[in-house]
Amino acid sequence: MDAGFLTILQDQLGDMAEATVRMLPQLAIGLFILVITWALAKGGRKIAHRFIGKTDIRPSLLTLIETVVTIFIWIIGLFATAAIILPGITPASILAGLGIGAVAIGFAFQDIFENFLAGVLIMIREKMRIGDVIECEGITGKVEKITLRETHIRKLSNEVTIVPNSILFKNPVEIFTDDPGRRHEVVCGVAYDVDLDEAAEVIEEAVKTCDKVDTSRGIDIFATEFNSSSVDYRIRWWSGSKPRDMHESRDQVIRAVKRALDDAGIEIPFPYVTHTFKEPVPLESK
Repeated sequence: MDAGFLTILQDQLGDMAEATVRMLPQLAIGLFILVITWALAKGGRKIAHRFIGKTDIRPSLLTLIETVVTIFIWIIGLFATAAIILPGITPASILAGLGIGAVAIGFAFQDIFENFLAGVLIMIREKMRIGDVIECEGITGKVEKITLRETHIRKLSNEVTIVPNSILFKNPVEIFTDDPGRRHEVVCGVAYDVDLDEAAEVIEEAVKTCDKVDTSRGIDIFATEFNSSSVDYRIRWWSGSKPRDMHESRDQVIRAVKRALDDAGIEIPFPYVTHTFKEPVPLESK
């Protein structure tokens, strides 16, 4: 019994070794085709970048085209390699196998494929370019890199947040830098005994002196509310759309308005807060 088992095992191992030796030429040709495929994929990516990179195409869309070219070349190379190494396999049988396996793979890697398809659609659509400042789901920062699976967003405090593309595709995204100009605003209050027309004129002239303000697009001074100790104006102006443009222009406007109101003798009141202090309790009574 043991001798027969060993004989069968030796025969099978001999057959496997013989089949492997017979397949060595096919394996060598398949390996050579894989090397050629790798070289063609690398060269095809460079050629696509050279020709398409000269156009005004968006960087994210250029990345998508390069990736599609690379995947297409690799698919052809793998099909050719499989046909040489395993002659019994036809392209039809490979496609049929891929169709059956795609269902199982789709369930197993649902999130990965969802992010992949979302990445493709993000790269195709015109909005949200690399360099834009965006806000989505509480994440605010500059789009630094868009890949087929994820997007790198550098926050304003310089940390990088890696966001799955499905989040950016399924949720509202606010793009701050879609247009070079953006309207900013600040609230300023004046005392009740002040002439409101005069105060509005003083504020407007002060805002016009700020070089960070785009005066060609107009300045709005609206009296908006009777507050507890003041009449509030909403001051609106146009400046750059980047976060730093907002901070710089707001800084200039606040300084200029405060200086102008002080020079005109117009009071900027603040709420009067009363504080109640308790007398200290003697130690003896504790």
